[in-house]
Amino acid sequence: MAQDLMLEKWSGKISTVTIGATIADGGTRKHSIKIGGEKSLPNLFKEGAIPNKTQIAFEIWDAPPTDWPDELNKIYGSYYKDPITWAKTCVEKYKATCLCVRLQAAHPDFGNKTAQQEAQFIKELLKAVAVPLVIIGCGDDSKDSLILPACSEAAKGEICLIGSAVQNNYKTLAAALSADGHNIIAESPIDINIAKQLNILISDMGLPLEKIVINPTIGALGYGLEYAYSIMERARLAALSGDKTVASPFICFVGQESWQVKEAKANAEEFPAWGKETERGIIWEILTATALIQAGADLLVMRHPLAIEKINKYIEELYQC
Repeated sequence: MAQDLMLEKWSGKISTVTIGATIADGGTRKHSIKIGGEKSLPNLFKEGAIPNKTQIAFEIWDAPPTDWPDELNKIYGSYYKDPITWAKTCVEKYKATCLCVRLQAAHPDFGNKTAQQEAQFIKELLKAVAVPLVIIGCGDDSKDSLILPACSEAAKGEICLIGSAVQNNYKTLAAALSADGHNIIAESPIDINIAKQLNILISDMGLPLEKIVINPTIGALGYGLEYAYSIMERARLAALSGDKTVASPFICFVGQESWQVKEAKANAEEFPAWGKETERGIIWEILTATALIQAGADLLVMRHPLAIEKINKYIEELYQC
């Protein structure tokens, strides 16, 4: 005799974060996206509301990437010296609904652009494309503390998602984003306790918990993915049980992690059993993304258009269940 599945009842929910301000909201974006809002574990639609689908942002850089493999260079290489055209191509040709721009040109080893130069670039980018923006620093904490507040001011009113805030620089960034009305990415090294502590510290600076998106720092398929999955799962369980300090949506940098592993870019002549180089990296990005969606990822930052196309289809099929 068939029995009904036992359904959990949760007391908590994940915060809903809006990225992008339309004209009605006082910005210039053609649309906004919402992430989070879940009242159940990932994809358990009968257990609780899951109002917002996982979103995908195309990753672009404002400096030519030096470590991207040939498969990505073939698609984007002609735009590396013109990031505005790169952004417009992602929106117009590949139908990107969100862009994640990495301000790599500010890094001391990649051009050392000033805060003023990067702020001007963000202003130009906002005029060129009308999709919501995720803005990421160069990875040098001291430089990010200068460029991100300047870019925050340049994008004031557009409700961007900006990061990353870490324990060394969260004060400056949280204060700037609070003043300019943006959301913040809180980055923690695959540790739920540090993620919780950082969220509390940011909220103490005046930026509400509802404006925080957690970057749990992930690994690609086969490179620590299962550990990242378990940390995301623990955080989601705690949030749904009522812990508001970790009830933030997740952003996962899938492209960054997937395309740097050996299996994604190793020469086919050296590893013939691994298959074609032109397919391996795309498959690695797809499989990493699907696993993280099951872990609760709300926003994926990806690179290859075909991988993004496949994952968008996968997301649509999930929501037809």
